Amino acid sequence: MSSAGPRVSVIGWDELELDKVTELISRKVVPGDRQILAQVYLKRGALVPLHSHESEQMIYVLDGVLKVRLDDTEVLVRDGEVVRIPSGVPHQIEALADTFELDVLSPAPTDQSSSEEH
Repeated sequence: MSSAGPRVSVIGWDELELDKVTELISRKVVPGDRQILAQVYLKRGALVPLHSHESEQMIYVLDGVLKVRLDDTEVLVRDGEVVRIPSGVPHQIEALADTFELDVLSPAPTDQSSSEEH
């Protein structure tokens, strides 16, 4: 008796190609069926312009500092901190130092190649 179980994937970050979004922003993306996980590298001064998207976004700063503007509020997010950006909320991100982060977006954006989907 054969049963089709869930598809399991093991992906090494070293196996993924680094996508250079801009001169100051690069990333590696692991797409899932309902979410995406991305390693994002931002050089100091990198700016992700004000935008919004359907996906809820969680940004976990592993190293560095981000200034995140949500509507009319600005917060600093440092090493070991996570910022949650609700679906549809306009936001802008600026790297105040060279920053390495993990992003989770759910549901997965329809256009995963968009630089707006930081």
